[in-house]
Amino acid sequence: MKDGPIRRAIKRLALMRYTIDLWLTRLLLRARGEPRYRLTGACNGCGRCCETPVIPVSRPVFFLRSLRWLTLTWHRVINGFEYVSDDRRARLLVFRCTHYDPVTKQCDAYDSRPGMCRDYPRNLVYSALPEFFPECGYSASYKKGAQLRQALLKANLPPEKYEELVRKLHIKE
Repeated sequence: MKDGPIRRAIKRLALMRYTIDLWLTRLLLRARGEPRYRLTGACNGCGRCCETPVIPVSRPVFFLRSLRWLTLTWHRVINGFEYVSDDRRARLLVFRCTHYDPVTKQCDAYDSRPGMCRDYPRNLVYSALPEFFPECGYSASYKKGAQLRQALLKANLPPEKYEELVRKLHIKE
């Protein structure tokens, strides 16, 4: 889907609003001592994050039909995301990106991609327990991992349980 001049202008405005909102949100989070994790690694071009974008939404957006319709329409028309399904428990909307080419694993709108795409995977370091695709070249490292590893060692856990916790809590050395 080719971007026309009006669509490009809307995308620029949306990106500008997203960037300002993201900057203010992160400023507040840093004041609270966040993020807890450091992002490590690099993109290896697997494309998994682009195949099915998942967007968390608020309760009103998820359950009120008019707000949900507006959100789905915005993502279809402006971002090129086609609605696939949802997760009611976690209030997530699952999409397929029309700009992603599964053969080349490239985005045909990379320069005008949405803010959420630009921010991935940095946004994951603000999660309680960041999860990355197994193929992804990125990972998270808990900033106080050494202290937590020491506490786990003192707990005399079975080796397999210790390794599982180290992996799940992102506290590898």
